[in-house]
Amino acid sequence: MSMPSAFEQLDRRLQRWIWRQGWPGLRPVQEEAVAAILPADADVLIAAATAGGKTEAAFLPVLSAVAGRGDHDGNPGGGPGIQVLALSPLKALINDQHRRLEELAEVVGMRCHRWHGDVPGARKSALLKHPEGILYITPESLEALFVRHGTGLRRLFGALAFVVVDELHAFIGSVRGKQLQSLLHRVERVAGRTIPRVALSATLGDMQLAATFLRPDGALPCRLLEAAGGERTLLLQLKGVEVRAPRLDNLSREEKAKARDEAENEAVTNIARHLYATLRGTHNMVFANAKRDVEALADALRMESLAARVPNEFFPHHGSLSKEFREDAEARLRDKQRPATAVCTNTLELGIDVGSVTGIVQMECPPSVAALRQRLGRSGRRQGEPSILRAFCREEAITSTSTLRDRLRGGLVQACAMLELLLQHWYEPPDLERLHLSTLVQQLLSAIAQHGGLTAMAAWKLLCAEGPFHQLTQGQFVSLLRALGEQEILAQAGDGALLPGAFGEKLINHYTFYAAFSTPEEYRLEHNGKTVGMLPVISVVRPNDFLIFAGRRWLVLDVDAERKVISLKRASSGRAPAFLGDGFIIHDRVVETIRLCYGMPEPPRYLDATGRHLFLQGQATFQDLGLVSQQVVVQPSGVTLFPWAGTLALQTLRMLLQDQGLKVEELRIALDVLAPPEAVREALAHLAAQTTVDPIALAAGVPLKAREKYDAFLGEALLNVEFASRALRIPKALALARTLADDTGWAKH
Repeated sequence: MSMPSAFEQLDRRLQRWIWRQGWPGLRPVQEEAVAAILPADADVLIAAATAGGKTEAAFLPVLSAVAGRGDHDGNPGGGPGIQVLALSPLKALINDQHRRLEELAEVVGMRCHRWHGDVPGARKSALLKHPEGILYITPESLEALFVRHGTGLRRLFGALAFVVVDELHAFIGSVRGKQLQSLLHRVERVAGRTIPRVALSATLGDMQLAATFLRPDGALPCRLLEAAGGERTLLLQLKGVEVRAPRLDNLSREEKAKARDEAENEAVTNIARHLYATLRGTHNMVFANAKRDVEALADALRMESLAARVPNEFFPHHGSLSKEFREDAEARLRDKQRPATAVCTNTLELGIDVGSVTGIVQMECPPSVAALRQRLGRSGRRQGEPSILRAFCREEAITSTSTLRDRLRGGLVQACAMLELLLQHWYEPPDLERLHLSTLVQQLLSAIAQHGGLTAMAAWKLLCAEGPFHQLTQGQFVSLLRALGEQEILAQAGDGALLPGAFGEKLINHYTFYAAFSTPEEYRLEHNGKTVGMLPVISVVRPNDFLIFAGRRWLVLDVDAERKVISLKRASSGRAPAFLGDGFIIHDRVVETIRLCYGMPEPPRYLDATGRHLFLQGQATFQDLGLVSQQVVVQPSGVTLFPWAGTLALQTLRMLLQDQGLKVEELRIALDVLAPPEAVREALAHLAAQTTVDPIALAAGVPLKAREKYDAFLGEALLNVEFASRALRIPKALALARTLADDTGWAKH
């Protein structure tokens, strides 16, 4: 007797639903998912392109399995309680998935419930009284359930059959991801058993690493399903934009700043005119890396529409806009009767269903290759349609005062490197080295609130020994408890139970407690006692670092973490600070590919004429500097080092050199050392001779280490440990120093 097909294994009601949809059959990944999920004896990780059928691949077998557990009265799940817990990173995505799943759940006699900040309280109360069906929720709202309804969680999740995690890649390696790991572990503790997890993702570089993230303890095996990419044609172009160099002779500082702004605005206007002519009349998404760029380009496109006296089709979309504005833009994209283009940040990256769009536009380098792949998945979703990607990269016109980075055309070449890796189907693996101690503070307080008190040993066992914070030693955990006790965040009852302290109670009762992440704190920049501006600090800033701010170059004199003030003086060199929305971490593989791009025999075919011109300029500078055979360039002002390493190793090497007394400026893929060549080589040789460097000691010299929400409560010792895990890569940096110390470039000096 032959085995039933995947379709035949589904609940008969779902089979009939599939027939009514007119599907010719299940997609291959959906057939594989049926066999993988139905036994409920393993976790399942499904990676497929946007519109690749992931949602149905997960929920058809999940609902079939849950319906098969029904009691004698035919109630799915065999009793009261949530049967499927689904987690999503975005409220808008929950709303979208709710629309898609509501009908599917009803087919098998279940209901799909939403739970987030915009859902009326009456609906939430009704679900708490009669829990059942599918609960689609954000991690923050699930956290609130643990804190506010701790005693009722067993009733909520006692019948839980599956956990589904949507957009898994959005969580991996992040603060929210660590919170998610802890919450899933705590849900299983409440249920009293291991519950199969089904994860959906459109962007994964290393499936096995992602499986480890999904269940760190490996209590269940994980079945990996990856949909074939299909035969979609990719139409790709990278347009170079040369920003005019303004004449700055005999101008005041204010006039120079105005001249530079005018040149920048002129470039944005030119880009807007091209996009207006190319995109108008179709549906598209334009991705920029920062909100200010979204606003500038959306406004320029709106002005083009006004000038042409036609209705505006271009709408901004980012997190600082009101919900109504964002939802209006999403609705316009869904409405295929009216053309619309959204100019957005990553708020429209994570799977919100706006239907297929004609094309994707990427402004400047994307945050990562993985993000670019996710964005591109929006285009060409209909049968026979190509995926269209237009990218724009601005570079300043070369003058006698142009910087080395400008002459190397670093931004354009990096964009080419990321496109090359996209074409090779490579994507960044997750960073699983961070300790996430700030999130541990939140989870500790949440667990204490959930249980009404918890012993130190029970908390250690729940969160660390058996939980996701397993990298922490017991001694470090005790140090954390002591630090929290000293700050009245924790208190201890007479029986030894940990309770919230006076300050801890305030933290837990504040509405912001449920989110593990926070926006970067702003620091006031001062020059001669006067405020220059405010800077959200998300990059490493130490005394003697260089910054560019308000169109001027500054040297950091002092960093006062307590007062949140950075004191500056004017300087002749500088690097752009990592403003909110910038400061992306570049992977080692991307930098290695940048180096390969400089050695290409021909510019990539997807470059336009201006892009080819700029690319060849960069290659010529690369050749002139001798970078084909060396990594050290001696210049009149000092030495420029090209370690060809990613952001974390590069900034670690910068800090190590600074601790040798050198002034070092970071230039995205290079280090500019303002010192004589002999001093630089001597410092590198000193580092090369060391087998290791204490990362904690190096971290101790960084005044602004507190980045995450509760970092300030860790105490100095643990904050150093946390910073080292997040920002330092000592072995890699020392290896770079050895290579650079022996480089042939020194001999040419």
